[in-house]
Amino acid sequence: MGIFDGAPLLSAAEMRAAEARAIERGTPGLVLMERAAEAVLAALQAQWPMLGAGARACVLCGPGGNGGDGYAVARLLAARGWTVELCALAPARQADAAAQAALWAGMGAIKDWDEAAGAVRRADLVIDALFGLGLTRPLDARLKPVLGAGARRMLAVDLPSGLCSDSGRALGGRCIDADLTVSFHAPKRGHVLAEGPARCGALDNRDIGLEGTEAPVRLTQPPEHLAKRSGHKYGYGHALVLSGGVGRGGAARMAARAALRIGAGLATMACPPAALQENAARLDAVMLRRLRDRAALDEMLEDDRLNALLLGPGLGVRARERDLVAGALAARRATVLDADALSLVAGDTELRAALHENCLLTPHDGEFARLFPDLSDRLEGDPDAGPAFSRLDAAREAAARAGCAVLLKGPDTVIAAPDGRARVNAGVFERAAPWLATAGAGDVLAGMAAGLMARGWPGFEAGRDAAWLHVAAARRFGPGLIAEDIPDQLPGLMREMGL
Repeated sequence: MGIFDGAPLLSAAEMRAAEARAIERGTPGLVLMERAAEAVLAALQAQWPMLGAGARACVLCGPGGNGGDGYAVARLLAARGWTVELCALAPARQADAAAQAALWAGMGAIKDWDEAAGAVRRADLVIDALFGLGLTRPLDARLKPVLGAGARRMLAVDLPSGLCSDSGRALGGRCIDADLTVSFHAPKRGHVLAEGPARCGALDNRDIGLEGTEAPVRLTQPPEHLAKRSGHKYGYGHALVLSGGVGRGGAARMAARAALRIGAGLATMACPPAALQENAARLDAVMLRRLRDRAALDEMLEDDRLNALLLGPGLGVRARERDLVAGALAARRATVLDADALSLVAGDTELRAALHENCLLTPHDGEFARLFPDLSDRLEGDPDAGPAFSRLDAAREAAARAGCAVLLKGPDTVIAAPDGRARVNAGVFERAAPWLATAGAGDVLAGMAAGLMARGWPGFEAGRDAAWLHVAAARRFGPGLIAEDIPDQLPGLMREMGL
C-alpha cells in the first residue's frame, strides 16, 4: 500500500484548521514550526544524502507561517555546519514567524531581497519558504530574478510558491519549480492536481504530530472485497457492451475483456450483424449477440440478468447509435457512458435529461469540454487569484448537474458523486503510470467500471476502484504497455493484493 493510498487530500483551509486545533489543545505554533523544520531536514537528507556540513544553502523567507518554517530550517542547517544565506522578501508579520526570525537573527543575517538572486546562484540548495499554502495572488515582479537565477536544487516547504494549494494551478502562470517538496501531515490538493506534480518535483509527506483529519476528499486506495466467493456466474452480474460496425470493434472487445477480468460473471458484446464474424474471430469467453437497432436492444434488455451496460467505445455517433443510447438510458440499468456515447449526450438535451443515478460518465478532457463547456472554460488559462477553480471542483459540479457519477480522466483522475463525495486517483509521484497515455486505455477503464457495476458496485464506487486498479495494472506491466495488456494484468495484480 503506497504512502498516499487513501490519504486525506486537504485544502488550505482544512490544513490550517488542523494546525489551529493542535494549538488550541496546547501545542504552540513555534513547536509546530520546529517540527516542520526537522521534517524538512530529514527529507532533505533522504533525497540528497551527499549534502551536509560545508554545503551552501540559500533560504528564501516570506512574511507568514511558511517563512517562519524557513527561519527554523536555516537555524538547523547552520547548527549542522552548513553555510546559510537567508533572504527575506518582507519582514516576518505573523507572530510565530517573527519569533523564529528573531531566533535566526541571533545566528546570522537577514539579507535584503535584492541579494536573493546572487545567493540562489551560489547555493548548493535553495529552500523556498516564501508563501506555501493559501496564496491568493500571483507572485510579484520581485521574484522574477530569483525564478531565473538557475537554482541547482530547489526544495519547497509545503508547496512551491506561486502554486494554488487547492487547484494545483500556477497563479498568473508564475511558480517556483521544485525538485523536492516537503509536505506536512497530509498531501494537499494542489500537490496532485493539474500542474502540481510537475511543479513539486518529488513529494515527501512528513508527520508533525497533528491529529487525524476527516476530509471530504481523499485519494483512492486499493479496493476491498473484490475476491469472488462461492456462487453462480449470474451472481456476479452480466455486462453488456455495445459495439460499432465493421472495423470498429477493437475498443469494445478490450472493454468486454476488462469487464470479465475484473470479475463480472458474464460479458456479452452486441454488434451490428455485419461485424459479427469479425468479432467472433477475436473473442472466446466474451459472448456475441447481433444488435441491429433500438428494437433489438429493447428485446435484449427484457432479460434482467443483463444488469450493467457499457456504451461508447467505437460505437459511432449516427442516428442508430443515438437511439441505442436512448434505449439503454430508458432501461435504467447500471450504465457506463464513454467515448462516442458522451459525444451523443453532449449534443442532445433529451439524452442529457435521461441520465439517471445509476449512470457513470467517464470523459477525458475533450469530452468533458463538450459535455460541460462552461466548467471546462474555467480550467483554461492561468488563474489570477486563488483558490482557483480546480478539476475537483469541475467534476463535482458536473456530477451534481448530471445527477450521476462522473469520472474525469487524466493523471489526476477525479471521481465525483452528485452528493459531493469525491476521490482523486493520482497517477503521479510514486504511482506515476505514463504508459497509460496509449490508445484504448480509457476503453479498458470503462470496461473495468462496467464489470464492477455488474457485480453490484454503484457508479461512484465502481469508478473509484476501477481507476485505482487501472493505474496499478499499468504500473505492474511497465513501459511498452498497450491497452490490451491491461486486462491481463488484473489476475496477477489481484493475487498479489490477496483479493
